[in-house]
Amino acid sequence: MEAAASLVNWPSEGITRVPFQVFSDDEVYEREQQRIFRGPVWQYLCIEPEIANPGDIVTAWMGETPIIVTRDAEGQIHAMVNRCAHKGALVALRGKDNAKHLTCVYHAWSYRLDGRLRSIAFQKGVNGKGGMPEDFDVSAHRLQPVRVASFCGLVFGTLSDETPPLEEYLGPRMSAFIQRNFGRPLKILGRHSQIIHNNWKLYAENVRDSYHATLLHTFYTTFKVNRLDMDGGIVLSDKKWHHISYSKRATFNLDREYLTAEVHSAKYGAKHGDSALEGPQLLDAWDEFDDGITHSIQTVFPNLVFQFTLNSLAIRFFAPKGVDKTELKWIFLGYERDTPEQTEMRVRQSNLTGAAGLVALEDGCINEFVQRGTVGAPERAAFIEMGGRVAESNESSRATEASVRGFWHGYREIMGF
Repeated sequence: MEAAASLVNWPSEGITRVPFQVFSDDEVYEREQQRIFRGPVWQYLCIEPEIANPGDIVTAWMGETPIIVTRDAEGQIHAMVNRCAHKGALVALRGKDNAKHLTCVYHAWSYRLDGRLRSIAFQKGVNGKGGMPEDFDVSAHRLQPVRVASFCGLVFGTLSDETPPLEEYLGPRMSAFIQRNFGRPLKILGRHSQIIHNNWKLYAENVRDSYHATLLHTFYTTFKVNRLDMDGGIVLSDKKWHHISYSKRATFNLDREYLTAEVHSAKYGAKHGDSALEGPQLLDAWDEFDDGITHSIQTVFPNLVFQFTLNSLAIRFFAPKGVDKTELKWIFLGYERDTPEQTEMRVRQSNLTGAAGLVALEDGCINEFVQRGTVGAPERAAFIEMGGRVAESNESSRATEASVRGFWHGYREIMGF
């Protein structure tokens, strides 16, 4: 703890202040790789439809650690570090593949789909000369294994033996909401990938911040997709690390704050009631669940997001690529039982978000603005007191930064700050 305290001088106000240093400090970034991404947390790897068949292989990341996920001939799912046991080269080079085994192109060390070494080239040498020593044991060398667990078709991995079971890590309320959205057979509708030029934690904050959505994303506000004057709330997990933000489009009660210049002016977007879409079918939707929730964002610490907007279901996951660079990936999903008309509506609604979406494009910009604005002032700190000073659920208001404070609660705990 003493070493951590000397690394970051966290303000005495705790989770209501975040030192700008943590967004640009190389030593902090390296500690995150060790304590978080190689530490006792579960991280999203893939969804089962991506590895539906024996021999299917996908690659993923846990922080900056490259990962391989496979399904073997018996149908078992495995994960391992994508690093050859010989020289450390990447073994799987394609994002998706199907093969009977894994082979490193450098020296042809070949592995089973569970990561065990099966053979190496020239083990006995050539013409009786060279080769490995007599005591070389193939069974003593393998790809580093990763613990895996699957829940509702979502495959998670961890590099730590200390990570609790997945459903315990998620907690009952988070698990139940994942079950709501993913508890039926899924199909992949499309993908996006983008590089955002900011520290990964700024995106982790952003997706927990329901307060900004009604100000930055004027499309949501103008067309009543997601506003703070809709019924909704914030739910934090028991440990405060994960969260759900939800709103109900049908129960909309206009707050006069939306008519003020600060919230809804010509400077930022169309005035209330002045806009119309040339393609209004973009917002066509059907009532999919009986709980009335039409928009939700759910996060799982450290870097996973589930989105349900109208009928657009998506997974977002983001991997740090340096202290000021993050890769953000999206998978848009439907259900196997969907009608062709429902699938068409989900695909159309996917244009709301993604790398070139009407809404998410703004997040990529604003996070970079924060990165650029904070890098020169590591001694200063963010002020996070909207909705109070604690990290707790609030199912009567989303005008709060409670879930952002929840993220920093978990971050400080695992980092030792």
